[in-house]
Amino acid sequence: MKVKGVIFDWAGTTVDFGCFAPVNVFLTVFEDAGIEVTLEEARKPMGMLKIDHIRTMLEMPRIREAWNQKYGRDFTEQDVLALYMQFESKLMESLATYTDPIQHVQEAVHRLREEGIRIGSTTGYTDSMMEVVTQHAAAKGYEPDFLVTPTQVGDKGRPYPYMIFKNMEALGIEATNQVVKIGDTTSDIKEALNAGVWAVGVIVGSSEMGLSEEEFMALSEEEQQITIEKTARIFKETGAHYTIRTMEELPALLEKINERLEQGIEIA
Repeated sequence: MKVKGVIFDWAGTTVDFGCFAPVNVFLTVFEDAGIEVTLEEARKPMGMLKIDHIRTMLEMPRIREAWNQKYGRDFTEQDVLALYMQFESKLMESLATYTDPIQHVQEAVHRLREEGIRIGSTTGYTDSMMEVVTQHAAAKGYEPDFLVTPTQVGDKGRPYPYMIFKNMEALGIEATNQVVKIGDTTSDIKEALNAGVWAVGVIVGSSEMGLSEEEFMALSEEEQQITIEKTARIFKETGAHYTIRTMEELPALLEKINERLEQGIEIA
């Protein structure tokens, strides 16, 4: 038995180093509503369906208290929807500029395809958002075999496992232990674990790391290593089976997983 499919996340994993397209918009829409939020607060729910992300931010005790002080009441679902509509509008304006493939992604995908491995994908973006992302990413050289958005599974995005299952169905993969899910957030790891597939966190360029390419390259080698180890620890504490620094390490990791499968070792 061998790995037959790899399912990638999009922003922060295969395109948009640092996952800045949505983060910048989350900061803006809350600021426009008179609520100052931190970068850490905006990033914490990353990977979720975006309306769920906004709801999760509003449920954070500090943000909830700030909302109560500003408006004299708790937030409502109408508030969630209003913020989301602003988010979607602003994101669509800027999304195309955040579609550059991250370094080593195209080479890794080419290697996988040479070995007959199918390439799936899941996302926290909606169908309409992904129409923009897929078109521009394909023009720049990245195009997986299949994509599932939360829209296509009744808005039950991460941490639900349904997007992974839909990928497996479309790609014709019969067993969960033949699937590797790779993402850059704790939501990605939870999605993989709930689906019973191999969960892998990618570190450099991830939302969890939270740095732009320029910021990361400006760090000393020691500072880079500290940042990498901190991010890897978060993924491992969430339950990731493995972490990789970049996609350059992916082919070697798949060999290791295949060795485990050949020895009959099940996913822990």
